[in-house]
Amino acid sequence: MLLTKGVEVEIYTGTPDGEIIGLSDRIVRDLDGFVREPDSRNVEYTTAPYSNYERLLCALLRPRRELRAYLKRLGDYTLIPGSCLPLGGGDRFYRSDPQNPYHDYIEQTYGTKVVTASVHLNIGISDPDLLLQACRLIRVEAPLYLALSASSPFFNGQITGSHSSRWQVFPKTPAQVPLFSSHADFIQWTQTQLALGTMQNVRHLWSSVRPNGDNRPYNLNRLELRICDLVTNPLSLLAIIAFLEARISQMLANPRIDPLEQSCFSPKELMGLCDANETAAAQLSLDATLQHWQDGRKLLARDWIEEIYESVYPLAKKQGFSCFLSPLKQILRQGNLAQQWLRQTEQGLSLPTVIQQAIQTLDQEEMALEDSLCESVAVA
Repeated sequence: MLLTKGVEVEIYTGTPDGEIIGLSDRIVRDLDGFVREPDSRNVEYTTAPYSNYERLLCALLRPRRELRAYLKRLGDYTLIPGSCLPLGGGDRFYRSDPQNPYHDYIEQTYGTKVVTASVHLNIGISDPDLLLQACRLIRVEAPLYLALSASSPFFNGQITGSHSSRWQVFPKTPAQVPLFSSHADFIQWTQTQLALGTMQNVRHLWSSVRPNGDNRPYNLNRLELRICDLVTNPLSLLAIIAFLEARISQMLANPRIDPLEQSCFSPKELMGLCDANETAAAQLSLDATLQHWQDGRKLLARDWIEEIYESVYPLAKKQGFSCFLSPLKQILRQGNLAQQWLRQTEQGLSLPTVIQQAIQTLDQEEMALEDSLCESVAVA
């Protein structure tokens, strides 16, 4: 049986020339299903949880098409790919809700480090202790998902030297997050952080992966992977989701796949390994050298992804979603969006030209997929 999957999508709005402009207050006022981020230059929508990949694809596409149509009614506005402010605007905060005290705290504490766009991937798991085990596994492999999704090599008109500038600067909070051994462990830790003030509320856990639910930390029902940069190509995003689902399904079928059981490192050492691997993946993504959580061996991110891909593909094929996993191979061959953009600059294109072409490509990809796939799903 397939797991349920839902996606939170943050995306920038702006002009076809790549200038990012804050419109979220108007979007949220006029369109259902969209919510504000603290800064007005990006806006968020969330899909319902689906087990079916075709329905998830349409749930990703249709709000974006609706948003595009609305932006055109406002003026010459569009959606802008990438996870950082690529051409400028990183010097100040543009508040979307000046009366919100939590937004006060975010602006004063973090500034524009949080003015990023990303996708959060949610996988439904009803048993809380199995959910915490899945969080442990995906936490130690989270750099692989960052490597596949990296899309922020530019910031403020400069090439930063990192494929994911977003994850290099994003304020992971609290600074030290353990690999929780159980649901009870997670509850106790969360209560302690709230008492200490290292978390302002139960949502203020900004790590690469976290357990989530309607009444955190008590009622949990899904794993939320937060490390990914914004993946705007829908088929690439579904491939990353399929990779995540297949790996978790593999763990559910073999409960011994657990970093607390199968690693040569202590839990504290694993925390340090996770941080080091995330930093490496943020800088060089698929070409980063990482350290494996099981035995400490060093290998390229792309080779580690390939290893897991080969091990989970039979399971994905048996469960009927291997066709959605297959585009992962194309990402490994062609590179993620950050690598593609950097190649274009090496060939002589300016940063504005790269972004402007990416804006056009994003629109074309959406139209082609919506026309070819979503109508058939609606009929079915």
